[in-house]
Amino acid sequence: MKHTLFIAAVVAGLFGTQYAHAQDAAGETTKKKKHTITISNQGISVDESEDSVKLQAGKVKSKHKEEQAGKFYSKFSMLDLGVNMLNDATVYSDPTVANYLNVPAAKRNENLFDLKPSKSINVNIYPVMVKFLALKTGGQRLYISSGLGFQVYNFRYEENLTYTKSPNGIVIDSVNFRKNKLAVNYLNIPLMVTGKTRLYKDKWLTYGVGASAGYRASSWNKQISEERGKQKTHGNFDLTDYNACLTGEFGFDGVLRFYASYQLTPLYNNGIEQHPICVGLRIGGI
Repeated sequence: MKHTLFIAAVVAGLFGTQYAHAQDAAGETTKKKKHTITISNQGISVDESEDSVKLQAGKVKSKHKEEQAGKFYSKFSMLDLGVNMLNDATVYSDPTVANYLNVPAAKRNENLFDLKPSKSINVNIYPVMVKFLALKTGGQRLYISSGLGFQVYNFRYEENLTYTKSPNGIVIDSVNFRKNKLAVNYLNIPLMVTGKTRLYKDKWLTYGVGASAGYRASSWNKQISEERGKQKTHGNFDLTDYNACLTGEFGFDGVLRFYASYQLTPLYNNGIEQHPICVGLRIGGI
């Protein structure tokens, strides 16, 4: 028993000695890293040096801080959803207008084109926008942007209007339509100047003005009734092929933004002096 205990003690001693030597050898080839934690308001950074690692905790950089003045950036998916109104300055006694409106004389006035406001919808879709950061300071940004998209007007009439072709004209139909609208779709190029002012930390007030030019890609008169079912008639209906609009926006970046537009050119090219006005919400934006 004594011999057994003696042998165990010797083995334990040898093992302990070898373990200590191994630890010393490892200490010669491996350097211990010092970890230093520093807190500041300059953001998060890591020092990858061999002797130490520094960690700084603070504010996370916003998208405005990442952008640099004098450079171009892309913006995906800007969408406008609003309602249409009409500024009507037509002289209904004009012979050209009377020839286009094949309706009783008593009906030839601006009331003929009364809209259902909640159903007369404007949609502007811009899949990709390109923006240039012209000015950048601690509390101010100024962007110039453009892109390519679609501007769509939907006019839902109170009156049972029907657009005719060969010749182009408008009549009051005998059918009581459940749905009756004129849709006009423009291929649109906007040019906008957008300003942003810092209100508090990363909260920005957004505002801007601009203009757009469009080419009429398509137009149609869609009607739904019990008597005729669903009908869709495509045609130019004496609508202008090109349009130009003034635009504006106002809101809070990333929270809520409104837009408005006014078409400078008339909707028709036959003496009917109607100018669409649109107001609504902007989703996305510069």
